[in-house]
Amino acid sequence: MASLLASNPHFTLFGIDIYYYAVIIVFGMIAGIVVATVLFKRRNMPVDWVLDLVLCVLPLAIIGARTYYCIFYKIPIQYWFSLDDQYGIRAGGLAIYGGVIFGALGVALFCLLHKVNFLRVADCVVPALILGQCIGRWGNFVNQEAYGNPVTDPAWQFFPYAVNIEGVGWRQATFFYESFFCLIAFLILFALAWKLKKRPHGMMLCGYMILYGCERTLIEGLRADSLMAGSVRVSQLLSVVIVVGGVALLLYLFYRNRKLTGKIIGAAVGEPLATEPKLYTKEQLKKKREEEEKLRAEVDNARRENNRPEI
Repeated sequence: MASLLASNPHFTLFGIDIYYYAVIIVFGMIAGIVVATVLFKRRNMPVDWVLDLVLCVLPLAIIGARTYYCIFYKIPIQYWFSLDDQYGIRAGGLAIYGGVIFGALGVALFCLLHKVNFLRVADCVVPALILGQCIGRWGNFVNQEAYGNPVTDPAWQFFPYAVNIEGVGWRQATFFYESFFCLIAFLILFALAWKLKKRPHGMMLCGYMILYGCERTLIEGLRADSLMAGSVRVSQLLSVVIVVGGVALLLYLFYRNRKLTGKIIGAAVGEPLATEPKLYTKEQLKKKREEEEKLRAEVDNARRENNRPEI
């Protein structure tokens, strides 16, 4: 597949240069917001909270992605968020891990504001996140970046294994490898988030950490433009840490759920509504108390059934 791209891929609208990379990133964000909205509704959380979530997460994610990149590429601090043509933010330079780390802080802020479980929200966010990553990687194709090792054998000079980079030659299409894997991971995480309504919170987060961490560990080793700290590929090392953290958190969730419900996976009841009206009539208060008592009774009965010895 020959290179199809101009050296400066953009179009002009009202005198402003709009880069195709930015358009792809925005499309990925929109797709992620749609997925998060669907899962919020499925997990009994108000869909209008998604806008609050975006307002908390998006600014921090952009700041984090830019900061992470600038630190490891040693960009002078005065150019981190400037519009300078050579070093500024419009010249490129965002790193997904910085966006993920700072985005997680945004999720935590959202959870504090709405008094909702962080792991419950994270389980709705990570399928949306990895779909956005799947789409966003095609921005690397547009920019002719994030490619891998040289491919010198003509028999392997074809897409999707390799891509012809203008002025560089045939390289492994690592951006595509990651995009494809992210699509598979999205389908797995979304299906589990949709089907498993009775499960410990945090399972999808652990799945994201393990799946994406493993994929990035492998593919980062093929890339020719990794962020480096000495001789260490920063994102590859971080990916290993994330995989270990995901496995440890998953084992803890299984242990805690087993202790609470008698099951490794599953729960006594499904997820309750994440919010309720602040003002109640007398009848609403009575009904609310009855529902709470019924729910407690169901949980107690389920625990007794799980702890009953076999005969």
